[in-house]
Amino acid sequence: MTTLRAGWIITQRDLAHWARQPWTPIFNLLFTIMLLLVFGFLFGGAITVPGGGDYLAFLLPGMLALTMMFGVEATSIAMAQDARKGITDRFRSMPIGGAAVSLGRVGADLSNSAVELLVLICGGLAVGWRIDADPAAVALAVALLLWLRFAVLWLGIYLGLLLRGEGATMAVQVLVWPVGFLSTAIVSAQTMPGWLGTIAAWNPLSATATAARQLFGSPTGVTDGPLVNGAVWLAIGWPLLITAIFALLAARAYRKLRT
Repeated sequence: MTTLRAGWIITQRDLAHWARQPWTPIFNLLFTIMLLLVFGFLFGGAITVPGGGDYLAFLLPGMLALTMMFGVEATSIAMAQDARKGITDRFRSMPIGGAAVSLGRVGADLSNSAVELLVLICGGLAVGWRIDADPAAVALAVALLLWLRFAVLWLGIYLGLLLRGEGATMAVQVLVWPVGFLSTAIVSAQTMPGWLGTIAAWNPLSATATAARQLFGSPTGVTDGPLVNGAVWLAIGWPLLITAIFALLAARAYRKLRT
């Protein structure tokens, strides 16, 4: 059996789990909607966007990017559970390529993320967000958001294989939350202290959020710095680098896996 065919079969297995137990993706979606409503309508009136523009229009693409980042937690938990329960070792005993298990998880989680992204975009339109761009730009924005998700999936797979204990969830949360919020997903880097704004501007999540804003025709909150004209290229390059690093580390962790 080829690696791609085995990966597709494992993808179907993982999607079947989501279908039988849909509460995890549903709660993740509800949590993102709650953050959107809190920041957009509770705090939004007190937040100004550098360069002008409506805060809700600024927030929506940032929340889409943040959702792609938060997905790393579900991926790592699923990989850790399979490894801890011995399911991954059963796969390793089969005559399939070593990459099939990881590819299966990537396929399932990326499919789930695409549906989640569609629901959030429709929800954003329902609460007043408007897209001011042509279909090609919108398609590119969605592709860049999923490209970021694809990259952090490999990070989640690696952490799930590396941290298989009960503390794996907490370790991932400790990693994801600072990285997610120390970005321009919710506020512009230009409203932060200088050194903090520089860190936020170079956050890979900020590149995707800013690129999505540019492509959707939303306010970017950026008037200077590397994100003004280079956000799209950074949104391509950062995930490529993350994928190259963590796909290799995930493959190494999989080979060294022990029950």
